Amino acid sequence: MRHVVVVGSGVAGLTAALEAAARPGVRVTLLTKADLVTSNTSWAQGGVAVVTDPADSVASHVADTLAAGAGLSDEDAVQVLCAAGPDAVAALVRRGVRFDVHHGELARGLEAAHSHGRILHAGGDATGAAISDALVERVRASDVEVRERTMAVDLVVHDGVVQGVVLLDGTVLHGDQVVLATGGAGQLYPYTTNPAVATGDGLAMALRAGAVAADLELYQFHPTALAVPGSPLVSEAVRGEGAVLRAADGDRFMLDVHPDAELAPRDVVARGIAEQMARQGGAPVLLDATALGADFLARRFPTIDASVRSFGLDWGREPVPVAPAAHYFMGGIRTDLWGRTSLPGLLAVGEVACNGLHGANRLASNSLLEGAVYGRRVVEAAVAAPRAADDLDESWAAPVLVPPADTDDPLPLTRTDLQRLLWDTAGLRRDEVGLRHAVETLQRVDTSVPAGSDVKAVEDANLRTVARVLVVSALERRESRGGHFRTDAPTSGPVARHSAVVLSRTALPRRVAATAGASC
Repeated sequence: MRHVVVVGSGVAGLTAALEAAARPGVRVTLLTKADLVTSNTSWAQGGVAVVTDPADSVASHVADTLAAGAGLSDEDAVQVLCAAGPDAVAALVRRGVRFDVHHGELARGLEAAHSHGRILHAGGDATGAAISDALVERVRASDVEVRERTMAVDLVVHDGVVQGVVLLDGTVLHGDQVVLATGGAGQLYPYTTNPAVATGDGLAMALRAGAVAADLELYQFHPTALAVPGSPLVSEAVRGEGAVLRAADGDRFMLDVHPDAELAPRDVVARGIAEQMARQGGAPVLLDATALGADFLARRFPTIDASVRSFGLDWGREPVPVAPAAHYFMGGIRTDLWGRTSLPGLLAVGEVACNGLHGANRLASNSLLEGAVYGRRVVEAAVAAPRAADDLDESWAAPVLVPPADTDDPLPLTRTDLQRLLWDTAGLRRDEVGLRHAVETLQRVDTSVPAGSDVKAVEDANLRTVARVLVVSALERRESRGGHFRTDAPTSGPVARHSAVVLSRTALPRRVAATAGASC
């Protein structure tokens, strides 16, 4: 019997676990460092972008995704997503997800950069929670072995093949294939829409094991997080319904930034807001949804409505303050279209992975669909014999080697220090001076996982590891493209190429070698 270890419990991980467990002769263990319902998926207010309207088409969804990707999206990856989307959504429905209906048909919303209303929602603005709850219920009723509050720290690699994971307590869980579905790394930044668990764990594990990562400079900042402690998200769907952005003086400033104004691609809107905030001394801009009315807002966006009102704001009667926040990692562990990585035995899916789908700027509501589509697809590779990813085409650059950190005189850096460094140098606006400062600073920071670590210490080490490769990648991309904006190189280069990085080969923690005879 083959043993598949899935790490992560968002839509991608839950889908992969269920699909793998349905295969004869496959045993599945699902690990999550918190509980099953704690993930980026469960926080997702946006919907699922999928073609369900006869007036829409897969070709149109493909075109919109490619346009948002700023020339960097892999067309094959996009085609797979859009063409397989309807079947993947049908599978979600069979597993208990109840999407909203209007007059007996699926309700379809419009979001930025979509040419058709194709966004399905559940519970108004609680789509992610509805998907998570339904899949968690199915997993608990299945043969999947679930280990909650169990943190994977490193990969076991023997003779170049991944053979399991090392857990926080030092024990080893062996598996024929490991599927990383650990989500993103929003905690790199002080302002993020991500939950506290989004600390780049799977990406850091893969990097330490020698896997190739790609496009790590490409981070998407959501334009409209409520400008209050915790940066709660105000979904793009609110603007899709007609809300507008206003400067402190009431001016609708996005009309002068882009022809699509508030519905321009996310990177354009986020930078437009940041620039307006700079013009008004750093004060947040205002999201004006008053024309929609309090009753509509409460009915259409019940989760956001409750969140906004919990801060004493009445968005049905007055505009509310918003500002950009870190939202989605387009980069990740480099994979092929089946989730295979550069290390045999290791697969990755969802936000932790990068197959080129999102390019330089994710199209709104494609991420939940990605988890549903590729979470099914990765199982094809997970139940097969371990092998590395297929060779990728010439649009993928040769990996940049990131040298070991110089820790002879280590620089202490708290998580708060790290977040501020990343926000200031590798946030919405970047330049060579700031990025070089970040690279040189992080070169002196110890990124290893200390012996006897607790969860937070491992998370901090993971964030430092991801931050190092992110700033190196951002320095290497000497152009502006999608979510990566260089003030010293504000235009895109003539050729769109994916970046790639790999850490220099270093030994895994001693406990891995001692327990499993592993090396990498």
